[in-house]
Amino acid sequence: PPLARPRVLLAFAFFDSPLQEGDGVAGVEAVLPRWQLSRQGRHCWLRLQRGLGGAITPRAVAEELWEMARHLEGLAALWADLPPAADAVTPIVERGSDWGEPYRAALHQGLELVERGDLRKLVLAARQRLELRGPLDPRQLLAHLRRSQPGSCRFLWQTTREDALLGASPERLFSLRQGLLRADALAGTRPSGDGARDLLSSEKDRHEHDLVVETICRVLHQAGLSPQRPRRPRLARHGGLVHLHTPITARPRGQTPLALAEALHPTPAVAGLPRREAMAWLRTLEPFERGHYAAPIGWIDSQGDAELRVAIRSGLLRPDSLEITAGAGLVRGSAPDREEREVALKLRVLRDQLLPTGEDASRRAIV
Repeated sequence: PPLARPRVLLAFAFFDSPLQEGDGVAGVEAVLPRWQLSRQGRHCWLRLQRGLGGAITPRAVAEELWEMARHLEGLAALWADLPPAADAVTPIVERGSDWGEPYRAALHQGLELVERGDLRKLVLAARQRLELRGPLDPRQLLAHLRRSQPGSCRFLWQTTREDALLGASPERLFSLRQGLLRADALAGTRPSGDGARDLLSSEKDRHEHDLVVETICRVLHQAGLSPQRPRRPRLARHGGLVHLHTPITARPRGQTPLALAEALHPTPAVAGLPRREAMAWLRTLEPFERGHYAAPIGWIDSQGDAELRVAIRSGLLRPDSLEITAGAGLVRGSAPDREEREVALKLRVLRDQLLPTGEDASRRAIV
């Protein structure tokens, strides 16, 4: 079955290399996991990947796989008898850093660039550092995301004891399953509520969204594909936010997942237009390394199927802090106060989603 195939797990950096050597994350991290557990509905597949040789024989591998399967079945029976886990309600954040002042300075420069016509769009991000009262277990935070954000792609990427990237991404860079490519154009944001439908009639948000749709379709055309999309966007609700969303499909003709990822990343939803110039200005205006933020994260399997998400709505967890990042798309006609409010909204919603304070435990992500 497709879910039983071996998968290489991938986490890219937003930029190919950091500004300073040794600062930031590698351009791409790839892992072939020793253990792989996949589930679809009531069916699960457990896979063990080990090199053979010496004492590691096919029989020994089969026995190890069997023992792990029995162990997991025992855990499942134990958990079935436990009451549902409750989210923590004790405040766990000491204080949050001031992100507004540095963002406002960069925001005014970014707006000048788009108003002069140097850029058609620029997605400028802000970062906030939340100081924690004590270390948190990233696996517990992931369990919280599984309960509170079922309509988004929940992920945890941890290669050291000190740092863990986790989040719930609403945005698919692309998926490739049985010869069908699916991509998301996601741009334009409002808080959930009665005013969310205003997105569909907002000239500014529709323009920002259309730039993303047109660019993704053009890139796929240039790669030799024939993308299809609906004429109008729809609303997609994810947690406390609503976005304009246009699904895009195509049939690849021999293009590999990595080639498609290179062509599509970064989309104008997370960088800007023109791409090269926008990327250069992000280096200049943002006073931090983006790292994995807004970069592709996901997997490619042994038959070329793939799922790569855009690592937004994510945070970098350390023993004493959580760094969260959010951005807003600047186009001609953008108002600085509104863009700053959008970033503040996204940071607040992201904090509520990642940290189980009990304030927003009932929120659900709906596609």
